[in-house]
Amino acid sequence: RHPAVQEVAIVGWPDERWGEVPHAFVVKKPGESITESDLREFARAHLAHFKVPSHFTFLFELPKTATGKIQKYVLRERRSAVSQQ
Repeated sequence: RHPAVQEVAIVGWPDERWGEVPHAFVVKKPGESITESDLREFARAHLAHFKVPSHFTFLFELPKTATGKIQKYVLRERRSAVSQQ
């Protein structure tokens, strides 16, 4: 995990060529500064090429259930809103 990242969740992002590619929703640690290119470079150094997210979205917090599970369906809905813009 990147030292400036508090939490991350990955969901599939529709892609014409591959069908689906990884999209990362990232929560930064308080007071940290990081860019999409910083994260992409870090991921390329630590992950297989097909696991490196194609897109990154920064959030203040990840949506969770009362028991603390990440609500990926909410992230997919946000992803749809982003792709329509």
